[in-house]
Amino acid sequence: MARLTYLAVLAGCLLGTLPLEVWLRTRVYARTRRWLLAIAPTFALFVLWDLYAIARGHWSYDPRQTSGIVVPGGIPLEEVLFFVVVPTCAILAFEAVRAVKGWPAGDEEPE
Repeated sequence: MARLTYLAVLAGCLLGTLPLEVWLRTRVYARTRRWLLAIAPTFALFVLWDLYAIARGHWSYDPRQTSGIVVPGGIPLEEVLFFVVVPTCAILAFEAVRAVKGWPAGDEEPE
């Protein structure tokens, strides 16, 4: 069961923020291009950082705590998913605050 803990935490993060998309209509998932532009730089940077750190022996992952699925370079699948899930949840939280407060983000279409 411990092998699924990391995946369960990531699923919990997504499920915990899903109501923001539904009830507050944040439209994060509906605006795929915007979402990709927001997470792609962070995703790329941190995956490269992980690859470097693993290759240099700076850190490793306990296979007893992960699913055992490893992507090229030795990064566990859960770690790669972390770099998608956590920024997505942060964007959902940001958009929820914007929705409730009525704050502009600066990228709205001019009226």
